[in-house]
Amino acid sequence: MSKFELKLPQMGESVAEATLTTWLKEVGDTIEMDEAIFEIATDKVDSEVPSEVEGKLVEKRFEIDDIIKVGEVVAVIEVSGEVTGSVSENVATPAIEEQSIEVPVAELEKTVVAAKETVTSPVQDFSGSERFYSPLVKNIAKQEGISVAQLDTIPGTGKEGRVTKNDILAFVKNGVPAVIETVKEEKVEVPVKSKPTTRVSAPEANQNDTKPSTVQMSGGDEIIPLSRMGKLIAHHMVESISTSAHVQSFIEVDVTNVVNWRNKMKKAFEEREGEKLTFTPIFMEAIAIAIKKHPMINISLDGDKVIKKKNINLGMAAALPDGNLIVPVIKNADQLNLVGMAKTVNDLANRARNNALKPDEIRDGTYTVTNVGTFGSVFGTPIINQPQVAILALGAIRKMPSVIETPEGDFIGVRSKMFLSHSYDHRVVNGALGGMFVKTVADYLEAWDVNREI
Repeated sequence: MSKFELKLPQMGESVAEATLTTWLKEVGDTIEMDEAIFEIATDKVDSEVPSEVEGKLVEKRFEIDDIIKVGEVVAVIEVSGEVTGSVSENVATPAIEEQSIEVPVAELEKTVVAAKETVTSPVQDFSGSERFYSPLVKNIAKQEGISVAQLDTIPGTGKEGRVTKNDILAFVKNGVPAVIETVKEEKVEVPVKSKPTTRVSAPEANQNDTKPSTVQMSGGDEIIPLSRMGKLIAHHMVESISTSAHVQSFIEVDVTNVVNWRNKMKKAFEEREGEKLTFTPIFMEAIAIAIKKHPMINISLDGDKVIKKKNINLGMAAALPDGNLIVPVIKNADQLNLVGMAKTVNDLANRARNNALKPDEIRDGTYTVTNVGTFGSVFGTPIINQPQVAILALGAIRKMPSVIETPEGDFIGVRSKMFLSHSYDHRVVNGALGGMFVKTVADYLEAWDVNREI
C-alpha cells in the first residue's frame, strides 16, 4: 500500500491561494479516478478538484473555509500498488516516520494563518478572543468592520461551534455591521450660519479630509453585502488601475463583409459541425493574427523586466448569471483554425455560464477580449486584466449610413460598423504600438473574404 498526496493545483497566474468550500468525500470513502474530492473558490472561479488516482480517502488536511495555498497537500488517498506523483510510503517504523519531510498538520495550519495575516491589513486585532476564527472569517470581518466583540456573538454552525463563512455572511446580511451605524451616529449636523466670516479652521478641514465619505441612508434603503467574488473582483480592478497607466485607442471598423459572410455560412456551419457560428471566433482569429504581427503587445511587466510571452492565450470575458465576470482562456489561439476556434469559444462560454470550468481553463491568459456590445454598448474603456498589459473591447455592430469610395466616385450606403476600444499599459506600450495593433485587427476584419470556405 502507498499513499498519494492530493495537492491544490495552480488556479491561475495571479492566484496563490483558494478557500475550501465543500468536502465531497469523507474519510473512508472509495475514490475513483477523476472523481471530485472537494470544492474550492478563488476570485476567478469556483471549481471542483478531482482525484488523480483510485483509492480510499484516509486523511483530510484542511477544514471547510480554510485558506489553502497552491501546492499544499489537501487530502491523502491510500492506493494499491505503485502510483506516479506525490507519494509517501505507508510504513510503520518510527525511525522512517521521523525522516519524513512532511510538516505536522498543527504547524502547517499555524504557518498558513501567520502567512495570511502578514499580507492582510491589520484592521482589527483578534488576539483578544478565545474563539478560533479561520483566516477567511477574519478577512470578512475586517472588510465589513465587524469588531471582535460582535464576532464573538455570532453563533457558529461549523465543527465545534466554529464560525463559518456562511455564518458571518448571514450576520452581515441580517445583523447589519455596526460600522454603518457607528458612522451614522458620528455624523454631526453643522448648522448653516448667516455670518459670511464663519469658516472651518485648517485643523478641522484636514481632519475632515481624512474621513471616508458617509453614505446617506433613508428608511427604505436596502443593504446588500457584496459577494465574495464581487469583493475580490473589485479589489482586482482597483489594483489594476493603481498599477497600470491606462491609455485607450478607439477605431471604427466596417464589418459588412464579416456580417454578410456569417449570414451566408451560419446555417450550413451549424448543420455540419453541430455548433453555432457567432462573431466571437472571427474576432478572436483577427486578434490572434494581430498579436503575431505585434508580439510586444503579448507581454507582462515584472518590476523593471519585460516578460515576452511565447504562447498566445486569449482570455474572453464572460458574464455569469449573478452579474459577475469570469475569463476563460483560449490556449494557443493562433494555432486554431476558424472551426476549432468556434468550438473552443462555444464550449468555454457554455461551461462558464454553468460554473463548470476547470481551474486550468482560467489561467495563463496573455491578452484579454471583452464584448461590451453584447449589452448594447457602442464602445467602452475596459480595465486591464493584470498581469497583462492590454485588453480589447468589442462594441455593438450597428447599421450606419456611410460614405463608400469607388473608382466611379463616392456615394452613401448602409454599412455594418462597430468600434474597437483598446486599453493598454502606457508604461510599456506606447501610443504607436497600441494604435497599430488595433488598426491591424480592423484591417483584417475589413478585408474579410466573402467567398471564404470553412
